[in-house]
Amino acid sequence: SGKVEIFGEDVTNLDDDQFDEILKRTGMLFQNGALLNSITVYDNVAIPLEQHTNLTPEIIDRIIKTKLHLVNLDHAVYLTPSELSGGMKKRAALARALALEPEILFCDEPSAGLDPVTSADLDNLIINLKNQLNMSMVIVTHELASIHRIADRIVYLHKGKLLFTGTLDEAKKSGIPQ
Repeated sequence: SGKVEIFGEDVTNLDDDQFDEILKRTGMLFQNGALLNSITVYDNVAIPLEQHTNLTPEIIDRIIKTKLHLVNLDHAVYLTPSELSGGMKKRAALARALALEPEILFCDEPSAGLDPVTSADLDNLIINLKNQLNMSMVIVTHELASIHRIADRIVYLHKGKLLFTGTLDEAKKSGIPQ
């Protein structure tokens, strides 16, 4: 039971158009990246801009290249997802998630499937982007190393129940096994 509020709006009471407007203010980094394999990284990042804005092709081009630069993928603009490493796929998906300048970025297991070094690099990139772009992030992860690197606040859930919410230091002192 309960409700979900985003930007002060109860999303269960919104019509489709109102909900779409809320979604345009959020970004989503999917666990597997959800990139389309048949098109380039450039075209993957272009999708939200082409679908949800009336920007000119020149402006869209500039935004795409800026977002790819932010995630250190300038060199991969015209590669397809099959030509990317796991970490590069995550960063390409992150660039797409940032395309519409979201106020909140949702990340589902961003470092899943990555080696520890690449995972740490991605965590550092996420922290830098959060600060640089002044956005909120909601990150779902079970990876303790990532939690220790990126968390400001933590929520523990178990079997659909809220066990804890607070800071990392409060979580460490909570007595809940980590």
